[in-house]
Amino acid sequence: MFTVEQIKAAHSKVKSGADFSSYIKEIKALGVTHYEAYVADGHINYHGTNNYTAKVPAKYEPLVIADNSQSEGFKSELVAHQQGKTDFLTFIKMCAAFGIEKWEICMDKMTCTYYDKAGKEILVELIPS
Repeated sequence: MFTVEQIKAAHSKVKSGADFSSYIKEIKALGVTHYEAYVADGHINYHGTNNYTAKVPAKYEPLVIADNSQSEGFKSELVAHQQGKTDFLTFIKMCAAFGIEKWEICMDKMTCTYYDKAGKEILVELIPS
């Protein structure tokens, strides 16, 4: 099964949102079935088969997540990030400001779903293959 070190090695290759689909392919090949990434402090829970979980601890000082999500502003900034116009920390700060609490990646469906603090789906995207 995959390790936190393998996940970190794959993630170290991501320089912008433009690198995201390559990262997803690499960790899927390692055996990751899905994961949740939390905006507030950057911790991520990676899941595999047989209830296996590898937890990546917090990466940065906690951010305050806005109470009310602003889906249109978020979607606009997300497109810029995916085009490689912003780095990851800029993206994270933008998510917090627009009320995004976490995102979940599903390898089977190849989707990325963004949620607000109330657990409401803000956006579901297909990950390019």
